[in-house]
Amino acid sequence: MRLHLIDTLNEAPGGPVLLLHGIGGSSGSFAAQIPALSTRHRVLAWDAPGYGRSGDPSTPPGMSGYAALAASLLPGPAHVVGVSWGGVVATRLALEHPGLVRSLVLADSTRGSGRTPEQAAAMRGRAAELERLGGSAFAAARGPRLLSPQAPQELVDRVVTAMERSIRLPGYTYAASAMAGTDHNDVLGSLSVPVLVVVGDQDRVTGVAESQAIAAAVPGARLAVVPGAGHLANQERPEEFNRLVLDFLASVPSPVAEA
Repeated sequence: MRLHLIDTLNEAPGGPVLLLHGIGGSSGSFAAQIPALSTRHRVLAWDAPGYGRSGDPSTPPGMSGYAALAASLLPGPAHVVGVSWGGVVATRLALEHPGLVRSLVLADSTRGSGRTPEQAAAMRGRAAELERLGGSAFAAARGPRLLSPQAPQELVDRVVTAMERSIRLPGYTYAASAMAGTDHNDVLGSLSVPVLVVVGDQDRVTGVAESQAIAAAVPGARLAVVPGAGHLANQERPEEFNRLVLDFLASVPSPVAEA
């Protein structure tokens, strides 16, 4: 399976950063982050399997499979930034491939949708909704909820168009299934890397309370609430998001060189 990857391939003092998009996104979701982060870091951003310009997986990868595929893209230990579903993949990457993760940024993310039968059923239902409505109507219905009610129409239109172009079956079905089968609540305490949790104060999808729960469960985690932002805080308030991420990454200790 071919994976599409944006890679700035630049030499930078801060080390590589892998960007993992949400369940309705693609590498293009980080258009405002890649130039800003590449001033200090080599930046990589994938189209997840079955999304955008990546090939379709022949079987459901599952959350561990997505994490393993993400790990295979890394040139070495890296910072990992995950938005929403991408944050859940990033969490699993850190749990199962700890030697490859220097730090985590979990933006508008979640502990997984398998925490209750109701959450799992709702997540699986999204794929059925996509199949029933088709990509255009599905994106038109869901896209606006990813932003705050005050978001400019131009941004809403851009998010809806990007979602329509990025998502398809079976990739979306496989991603939703992985989310429905995941509950990281009891294992977040075992994360041993620096973690920054970011959330828009008007996130109507995962919500501030979910990010607070993640931050409370991870030892030493920092929580930052972005004012005036919905679920896609990185797209709605990019300057503030980029500042938070760059400041956090700069605070992460450099790897100790082997003798």
